[in-house]
Amino acid sequence: MKRHRFQPGRLTAGLVVLGTALAYGLDAAGEWDLPPFAPLPVLLGGLCLAGLVSALAFSARRRRTRLSEHTAPPLRDLPMDELRRRYEAPPAGRGSGGDDRGVQEDREAAS
Repeated sequence: MKRHRFQPGRLTAGLVVLGTALAYGLDAAGEWDLPPFAPLPVLLGGLCLAGLVSALAFSARRRRTRLSEHTAPPLRDLPMDELRRRYEAPPAGRGSGGDDRGVQEDREAAS
């Protein structure tokens, strides 16, 4: 069976409907003597409670995902950092000139 997210509103609604069915079943078996309309307000109130529980669970889940989106992942080496390191590196080779063809190619590629 495929796993799914826990939904407390549906659990509440299911328990309320099962409770109402149990009340009507006990009335039909002769164990309880209920007027036919008595469990209906309980059913209506329970379904309203299930809606409230669903709304609270949805807002908590939405807040949790919104907070997790705002946390920035750690920065790793970016491509720009490699270019900066090569640009700031001392010139390679003999003499005062050095070979800056790699830096020049990077500048042309960036523009």
